[in-house]
Amino acid sequence: MKNIYILVPETAVAEGITGPRYLFTTANHFLQAAGKEPLFKVELVGCQKDVRVQDGAYAITTDLLLEHTDRADLVIVPPLFGDMKAAVALNGATLPWITHQYKNGAEVASLCVGAFLLASTGLLNGKKCSTHWAYYNEFKERFPEVVIVDGGVITEESGIYSSGGANSLWNLLLYLLEKYTDRDTAILASKYFAIDIDRESQASFMMFTGQKDHNDEQVKQAQEYIEEHYQEKIIVDELAQMVAVSRRSFERRFKQATDNTVIEYLQRVKVEAAKRSFESTRKNINEVMFDVGYTDTKAFRNVFKKITGLTPVEYRNKYYKDGVG
Repeated sequence: MKNIYILVPETAVAEGITGPRYLFTTANHFLQAAGKEPLFKVELVGCQKDVRVQDGAYAITTDLLLEHTDRADLVIVPPLFGDMKAAVALNGATLPWITHQYKNGAEVASLCVGAFLLASTGLLNGKKCSTHWAYYNEFKERFPEVVIVDGGVITEESGIYSSGGANSLWNLLLYLLEKYTDRDTAILASKYFAIDIDRESQASFMMFTGQKDHNDEQVKQAQEYIEEHYQEKIIVDELAQMVAVSRRSFERRFKQATDNTVIEYLQRVKVEAAKRSFESTRKNINEVMFDVGYTDTKAFRNVFKKITGLTPVEYRNKYYKDGVG
């Protein structure tokens, strides 16, 4: 029997608690239907009996208080809701318990922005971690010792797991289910819950937001120029001259401010424009490619797939609003 504790922090996202419980208890039913013994004992645990979650919108009753728990095989840390700094501070009493469980042999899985709570224990220092793409900058600033995996849906290192944005938590739960049972049970669960079992990247869901949360005004000026003139041929030397900075200093400051090189930033702006076009127009692949400043089909396809995880055709087929391939 695998002992699974689902932590119920204050201000947690309700689905990050109810979803894992639903999945693993349903898996027990699948196993029983196949003539096997149920494998999972799933319990909700917290600092108090009734916990307000999702900005106080719901109350969840825990099965056990933290001080009454035994050794877990798996601890699940759900995503937090609202301001991350305030949410972590509100749940500081859970941090020693998470650490104790891990040091006693439990595996620990954080779902989406539950990574903020898990990282606050120090257990992620020097390790890989995924979280929601919209929180990358805040996470990197707060936890510089953690290796954030850009675009990663699932990370696994030393018995610690994490998932990327929002519904990616289901991909991690299926991954763990397959690990603890078998592929057939995981596939059955994926069909039952209508989840894509093997999605490896959240890149196609990432919305490029410009990365302007910094104080380098000359870099911001260059960013704005790139975003307004991405269809044109942009040369790094000319950008550096435009903002009156040497090329070497400009490239260093640009990378430091945006976490992208100038070329990477330009590619992301072009791809973001292409994504919007694929989602909302009937233009063919070549038309969109030329619109965003590419003339080489292979280069455009390679950059687009590197950034989104999908080819232009796959992206068009998946996200065109009228459903036209």
